Amino acid sequence: MRQIKPEPLTATAFAPFGDVLEATGDFRLINAGLCQRHHDRAALDFGADGRAGLSIFKAEPRALPYSFDLIERHPDGSQAFIPMSDHPFLVIVSTGPEATPRAFLTNGAQGINLHRGTWHGVLTPLQAPGLFAVVDRIGATPNIEEYHYPQAWVVTA
Repeated sequence: MRQIKPEPLTATAFAPFGDVLEATGDFRLINAGLCQRHHDRAALDFGADGRAGLSIFKAEPRALPYSFDLIERHPDGSQAFIPMSDHPFLVIVSTGPEATPRAFLTNGAQGINLHRGTWHGVLTPLQAPGLFAVVDRIGATPNIEEYHYPQAWVVTA
């Protein structure tokens, strides 16, 4: 059995795969000083023939250890996942089907934006309700490639 351990999600560790969306670091005050704006946190990319779409995903919660044999990527656009609850979720990414995947665990107050073409696992909430706002490419052509590993990987606790 091939195993990987989840790492804490940090902007530095996740940079090869995408952006970490969180309210930390530099900000400017807006709304009469009552709101912090953490500006322009993700490089959204929808290609020349796509547009931004906002969808709501509701995914079944999983538990660790978590076994997976499927990764996917979106060659025509980025994909951002913004949790609509304050529960951590698991993020699985890879540089390609031949590479060892990496698993990240969010802290419950983080979202992610996957860069165009980044191989990743399916949406993996660890608690209900598994509700996410998703910003991704809407276009006339399919924007997904899938790869099934011949042997499953297991993310351990």
